[in-house]
This record gives sequence, structure tokens and C-alpha cells, in this order.
Amino acid sequence: MADFNTKQIRNLALLGHGGSGKTSLAEAMLFATGGTDRLGNITQGNTVCDYDAEEKARGFTLSATPAYMTWKDTKINVLDTPGFLDFAGEVKQAVRVADAAVICVDGKAGVEVGTELAWDAACIAGIPKAFFINKCDDPETKFARVFHQIHATFGVSVCPVFIPVETGKDVTMIDLIDMQAFKYDEKGKRQSVPMKINWEQTAHDYKDALNEALAGTSDELMEKYFEGESFTKEEAEEALHNGIIQGTIVPVYCGSATNMWGVVAMLDAIAGSFPRPTARKVEKDMGGKPVAIDVEGDPAIFVYKTIADPFVGKMTFFKVMTGVLRRDMVLRNIRTGATEKMAHIYIMKGKEQIEVEELACGDLGMIAKLANTNTNDTLRLSGDTVYAPTKYATPYMCKGITPETAKDESKISQAIAKMLEEDMTLRYENNPETKQMLIYGIGDMHLSVLAAKLKSRFGTNIKLDEPKIAYRETITKKCDVEGKHKKQNGGSGQYGHVKIRFAPGEDEGLTFVDATVGGSVPKNFIPAVQKGLEDAMAKGAVGFPLVRLKAELYDGSFHAVDSDEMSFKTAANLAYKKCLEQSAPVLLEPVGDLEVTVPDALVGDVMGDMNKRRGSVMGMNPYEGKVGYTTIQVQVPKSEIADYPISLRAMSQGRGWFEFVETGYDQVPANVASKVIAALQQ
Repeated sequence: MADFNTKQIRNLALLGHGGSGKTSLAEAMLFATGGTDRLGNITQGNTVCDYDAEEKARGFTLSATPAYMTWKDTKINVLDTPGFLDFAGEVKQAVRVADAAVICVDGKAGVEVGTELAWDAACIAGIPKAFFINKCDDPETKFARVFHQIHATFGVSVCPVFIPVETGKDVTMIDLIDMQAFKYDEKGKRQSVPMKINWEQTAHDYKDALNEALAGTSDELMEKYFEGESFTKEEAEEALHNGIIQGTIVPVYCGSATNMWGVVAMLDAIAGSFPRPTARKVEKDMGGKPVAIDVEGDPAIFVYKTIADPFVGKMTFFKVMTGVLRRDMVLRNIRTGATEKMAHIYIMKGKEQIEVEELACGDLGMIAKLANTNTNDTLRLSGDTVYAPTKYATPYMCKGITPETAKDESKISQAIAKMLEEDMTLRYENNPETKQMLIYGIGDMHLSVLAAKLKSRFGTNIKLDEPKIAYRETITKKCDVEGKHKKQNGGSGQYGHVKIRFAPGEDEGLTFVDATVGGSVPKNFIPAVQKGLEDAMAKGAVGFPLVRLKAELYDGSFHAVDSDEMSFKTAANLAYKKCLEQSAPVLLEPVGDLEVTVPDALVGDVMGDMNKRRGSVMGMNPYEGKVGYTTIQVQVPKSEIADYPISLRAMSQGRGWFEFVETGYDQVPANVASKVIAALQQ
């Protein structure tokens, strides 16, 4: 039997703005529960959750890291997530398998962009939420100000549960559920102290808001509330539990993770009031249909994360969706049809792996070296239901990849393939037109971290370059030219002669028309003329491929002995070169449809910026997914939005997003074309 059954499990995602103290809170919880024997410190690089070399070097979280702990016969799986927008994919992974979210708020800074995005992520995932106002040890932290800011931003469901009444050396906090005051010493240990009169007044002001929220969870409590009766501790705890699950209560706790203030109260709330994995009752399949969470059914797991570890191998992180997963079970991957043996099952505490015999429904675990299983896969003992995958943002930040040495070039494909398995917000492309390897990510920091991981994990050194634009050329005028190739070296020579009318074509490639009469060009040489033109179109006047060309072969001549296919291909090439001289070729650039979604107040800024980027605004509509947001449709050249992920983030403070679809090619204005040509000739 599993060490913890489903009722004893709590899966928690720690979300929030970068620097709000998520990792510090996870470390404090681990230390308070005995999960570690020392309190990890980010600046010292000795935290459990930020164990990766890049995380230590940069001083912030890059990956959603699971760490389990036990508290009051409850197993708490914490998923510590990054706060920086470049790693939003990790947040999506965490909320996909978490059953609740704690949003950390910097007590000094208050509600930040990352706070709003964390709230949105939890709402989209449909999981209950709570707030932890951190850094209450900072003299500039004002709990009342931050609480009212949270309440104003996120609505009436936000209510206080644990509040500070004294700060500094005599820091004291009050649990509003049982109206008990706790004083903390310098080591973070707490002791219950009698309530003071001024504390009671402060507590009662917040208690009214809490009681009103608790009363809304049942008719009985609502009746007691209106009659002025007090709730018992048991009633309050049950109401809080029900309110969190229903989403009608978003509790607010406070403390200082680095000083261990308020951490025990947070743990008590997680164990006593936060939802268990079966609280939602159903999961969703690929089509969005509900699938019952069956604790006693045949086991099925959902893979929410993959890590390519150079020492352990491929690490597959999963959640047990139904049944009990036992060691040595053989499950079938529904996507591939392949079977995978669950030879060794682990639970994770940062990088520490603890092997277990089985895991109950709702628990999180890891299996190493599953060769045919990737992120978002469903593995089952029986049945064919596939769980809904995590949906990731499309990466648009593009950089070219150049291996530093020939040795790096031989290793780069395999190394990038492993990173693509691990990070679903990366995309790789080998562009056949520009002959450049391209990597797409969420932002510049995202790609910088990728380059660092390729070096540290796989010994592959790369340089990130600006991506080349796949320009093309086309002609704008008709012309009538001839090409004659005649060569005599003694003996058999070479002879080919063609007359061709060129004009702008409608199709993307070459539109070839044979209009010869009387055998002026023998039929067996006409394919060579067409092939010669197609080969020549690989380079236009500037050097980019030429497109949309119509060629009408209407006359020519041949020699009975000296003419051959190569001669006519050469003649066609000569005619093509004359065409480029006479038909006013122009540059074409890739363009596409851009949809930018931003808060209403930023619409004017976005439109002004698009004008500078040669964009044409085609329309705008209110965004249906979020009140106060507008989606702007723009047609814009691809070359003008290479840095748009960074620019839009700066313009909107991270609140805006966009989608871009390349739709075709359009003519480059003369002033821009001259710059492109000048850069090409340097």
C-alpha cells in the first residue's frame, strides 16, 4: 500500500512575480516540516529547488521543480515555478497537475504584473488560489495597503486569514480563524501570546470580511452570520475548506519566508483546508470531455514534464490520474502504442530521488529512461482515453545558431533534439532558403539559458546570431530576349539558341509555355530550356531566389551535330540574365497577419508602434477572453517584428501577447530595399 493515500495528498503550485519569494517559501516549508536540516538560501546557492547550475549562477528559478514534504500526516507536493515571463511554459506545466496555487506577493512591491499573470494562469487551469504576502520583515511592507490592493484587483472573494499586528523585533501575527496571536523570535519559532486590546480591534476589522466570506459557503452559516452569532473553529475551518474548493474564498496569509514567519500557519492551512486531488472529481480528455477520477480504477498517468539529464538520462515527471501505480507495472502509451515498464518509481525533492514501491491516485512522481514517452503523453493499463495536454505559448523570439567548432557542429543536432523534448516552448528550424539553423523561444533570456544548457549539459558551444530574412525577387516588366550559346573547340562543339518572352507570373514558381512552331527548337531540348530557367531562378539580380516568373519560348535554332541539352540549358540561362537586366526586378519580403492583444489603454501605443514597423492595421475587436483587453489585427513584414516579443513585453509590462502567421510575400519599399542590398554587399 502507498505510504500516503489520495486523501492525504496536496499538490501545490507556487506562483508569483519574479523575486516575490516563491523559492524561499518552498525552502521554509521544507525546513519547517523536517524535509531539510538547514534553511536554504538563494544567494548562497544551496536551495533544494534551485539546484540546476544555471539557476545557481543566475540566482533565480528557471524550471518548475517538485519537492515533497510531510506535515500532520499529509504529503504536500510543492511545485516551485519561475517568475520570469520567458519561462511561462514551466508555470503551465505546474498548474496543469497542481490542485491549488499559492500566489506569492512581495509585501513591499504589492501587486505586480507577475501577480496578475499568476492569477490568470490559475484561473485558466481552474484550480483554487490563495495569497501569501511575503517579506513582512521589510520595514516598508504595509500589509493593509497590499491586502486592499489584492482585494481591489482580484475581487471580493479575497479575504484575510492570517494577519500581522506588530512588526520589527516584536513581530506578532493573528490567526483569524481561532483569533489566536503568535509572537515570533529571531529564529522564526512562534509561541502563543495573549491578545492585546489594540490587536483585537485590528483583528475584528479583518475578521468581519472573513466571516462574511465564510457565511457564503452554506445557508446555515449565513443564517448564523445575520443573527450575529459567532462561528466555531470547526465550522470556520470547514467553511474555509469548502470556500477554497468552490472558488468563493481566496484566503490571504502573510509572513516572511526567510525568517520562517507565518510558514507553520501556511502549512496548517494547506494540510487542513486545501483541496485533495479528488476535489475536482473529473479531469478532461483531449476533446474537453470530463473523465472521472477513479481512485480504485486501473492506473493511468499523465506526463507533465521531461528533463534531459546527461547523467540520469531522460527523466519523465508524471501525475497518477487514476488508480494506484505500482513498481514493475507495464503501461501502454496511447500516443505511440508502445509499452513502458515502470521499473523504478521515484518521488522528488529537488534533485534528490527517493524510490518508492507505489504511488496513490493524485500523487506526483518520476520515472527515468522511458525512451518512447514525452511531455503530454498519457500512459494507461487499460482503455484509450487521452488526457488534455498542456497548451504552451507559440515561441516567436528567433535567433540563428552557429556552432563554434566542427566538433560542436557534429553534436548540435542531438543536443538540441533533447532540449526540444524537455522544453515545449522551443522550436527548431533548418531554413533551406537562408541555409541557417534557427531556434525560436519565448524571449532573449530563454534562448540565452538554452545556449548555456547546451554547453553545460552536452558540451556543445553555440553562438546566437541575428536571423536572416528569406527575401525573394520578382520582375515587374515584360521583355523579349534571346540567348545564344555557341562554342567550338575543334571537333564537336556546343550550340543552343532560344528566344523567350518573359513576364510577371501568377504562380509562385516558373510558368513555362512552349510556343515554338516548325521545330525551331527540337522537342527533346525543350525540357532542358525549362530546367535551365528553373535552375537560374535560384538567384535573382541581387542574389535571392526569383519567383512568379512566366516564360514563353517562341523561337530559336539548333545545330544538327553540336546541339545538346546542356547547350540549351546554357542558352536559357543567358536569356534569363538579360531578362533581369530589362524587367526591373524588385525585392519581396515575407509578410504575415499579426494579432496583438493588450489592455485597452495601450491600443494607441501599439498602433503607433506598428506604423513605425510598416504595419497596416486591418481592424480591432474586444478580446472575449478577458475584460478590458483589445485584439488588434495588423499586416506587417516579418523583418519588422524580429524583436517584437521584447518590445511588446516592455510596452505592456508583460500584459500583452501576440500571434503571427506568415501569409505570403510583398514588395519591399525602395528605401528599405536599398539598405538590404547594401548590407548584403558588405
